[in-house]
Amino acid sequence: MSTRKEIINSYYTQYDENGRLAKTRHGQLEYAVTMDYIHRYAGEGSKVLEIGAGTGRYSIALAKEGMDVTAIELLKSNLAILRENCERENVLNDTVSRSGSLKSYQGDATALTMLDDDSFNLTLVFGPMYHLYEPEEVSKAIDEAIRVTKPGGMIMFAFISVFAIMYSNYFFGKWAFGQEENFTDDYKVKHFKEQLFTGYDIVEFEQLFDGKPVEWITTTGVDGLLEPIENRPDFLIPDEDFEAFVAWYLAFSEKRELLGATNHLLYICRKATGSR
Repeated sequence: MSTRKEIINSYYTQYDENGRLAKTRHGQLEYAVTMDYIHRYAGEGSKVLEIGAGTGRYSIALAKEGMDVTAIELLKSNLAILRENCERENVLNDTVSRSGSLKSYQGDATALTMLDDDSFNLTLVFGPMYHLYEPEEVSKAIDEAIRVTKPGGMIMFAFISVFAIMYSNYFFGKWAFGQEENFTDDYKVKHFKEQLFTGYDIVEFEQLFDGKPVEWITTTGVDGLLEPIENRPDFLIPDEDFEAFVAWYLAFSEKRELLGATNHLLYICRKATGSR
């Protein structure tokens, strides 16, 4: 009977997300590719919102690049770490070098009541869609991200492939359990809060935006199939090869035939002009 927030809080108080992005090859690839896409649409002076900012890996980096960043995080524990990381990175008093800034608030992606309409050039929704299950809440999170973005502004929604959930977690035993957890008897995708992470068929996720005032730009993978194979004892991408690997991956990250095997993805869209 735990709430969505209680389930998420229980997980993230025991998990080092900063470490995953910094220390694993799949996390390093995810970070590098995501930052590449962010830099296509935002630069110094851009007003950027990150919803589900976690402990601040992206928000702090973008603020240090001179962007005007607002970070929203659901969990008090993550928000406290984000603010500690700001101090450690000299992101103090909402002001950083090169005229950037970072403001942080506790808030839920489904109700961004502290934010005005049409405020941001780029809105990043980098965690909430992993943990929203009820169709009404999913739709509210999408609508809120659109609402606070300026007309013509860009929005990036991160989501997880249900197939990659199976590949990452159930090729090492308990396949039948994972199948029952994520699919109905007739192989429709399930979404319920006790999953912790909910995954999508790629087309299913894209269809969430039908009728929304946005223009789809692309859907791209950000970490490929690295997560399941990184567990192999013979896995190796040495430092001298990693830059070349990132460039290679970026060349193919939007290929439709590869997206289902990718763990984390971005749905990238532009808010329609004249919409609110």
